Amino acid sequence: MKTIFKKTTYLIASILLLTPLGGCGYRNANVYSGDERQIYLSEWRNRTSKLAISSNLYRSLVQWYQKSSKLKTTNSQDEADLILAGEVISLYLPSLSYTDRTTSEVKVILKVRYVLYDMTTKEILFEVPSETWTESYIPNSTSSSSPEKENKALKEIVDDISRKIYQQTLRTLRKQNM
Repeated sequence: MKTIFKKTTYLIASILLLTPLGGCGYRNANVYSGDERQIYLSEWRNRTSKLAISSNLYRSLVQWYQKSSKLKTTNSQDEADLILAGEVISLYLPSLSYTDRTTSEVKVILKVRYVLYDMTTKEILFEVPSETWTESYIPNSTSSSSPEKENKALKEIVDDISRKIYQQTLRTLRKQNM
């Protein structure tokens, strides 16, 4: 009994002492720890009649890139190591179903394309030629007006696009530095 207890205690103590040395090997793909880089965020071309989309995308992207200590936004394309450019291709608002002559659900469908270009290596790091984002809302559910709900759904899409682009940038730069 004493021997089993000693062996178990020895085994547990060994595991506790050696585990911090070995680590689990996990790395967060959304963290970039390489050299500091300057990124120029161009104003996105907007092919829709909704004028605020491109400026909202720009502001959202700036907020996401400010979270990184290694990626700094710049207002000068000449100083940039990276250039992110994009285009809002289309905005579509189809009504999905009707009840008693009123719309019961509306979707906001936004189609975009974007590219991240490395000025130092003169290569495209990633390019998305077409990507569609969708957010639904119910126009008559609360006292909010339909335009307010449409804007809220559009803001959700813009934030999701910005987060995805930011995370994809970090993953791409991290792979590039390995």
